[in-house]
Amino acid sequence: MSEKAEPSADSQQPPAKHKYFKEQFDDEEVLLVFRKHPIVMRRGIVLAAVGLLAGMIPALIKPEYSWFFAGLGGGLLLAAILLFPWWVRWYFSIYIMTDQRFIQQTRSLLQINVVDIGLEQIQMINYQISGLEETLLHFGTIIVQTYVGDLVIREVHHPERIQKKMVHALREMGIHPSQRPGTGGNQKIIEE
Repeated sequence: MSEKAEPSADSQQPPAKHKYFKEQFDDEEVLLVFRKHPIVMRRGIVLAAVGLLAGMIPALIKPEYSWFFAGLGGGLLLAAILLFPWWVRWYFSIYIMTDQRFIQQTRSLLQINVVDIGLEQIQMINYQISGLEETLLHFGTIIVQTYVGDLVIREVHHPERIQKKMVHALREMGIHPSQRPGTGGNQKIIEE
């Protein structure tokens, strides 16, 4: 009476793929994830530095170590509070390229923006580095030209590398940004 147990229906299914973001489809593979250069937090950093200096005002009024360290602690807390919104905007704003679409997720404390573009809609991907600051700190602008309009992504860290990876991923999937969708590369030239 040794009967073999029938495998359950649950064990027949392949294991679920890991999802990298909430809106990811089950059959979608993530190819590239990037975010902006930390330079986008520069205004927040300046405000945080001013907050840190404001914490030193009690030590100027009463020059004792207890006032100095209390002011330093208060200044650090004020600096963290002033920097936090800028950090959230930088950290939670990501760009994701999958094998089906390109997604821009921009989040701040009170706002969420999502742009979702099918890869077949992409006509061209360009980058631009202009000025001394962008050249020295290696950041610039990526322009994704689509049939709907341009998606301009400013202050991207190493835009030349990101653009090269994006174009390479498109070509590996057989999508050539210079072709029109639906032609499959069989474009005919009409001569008059």
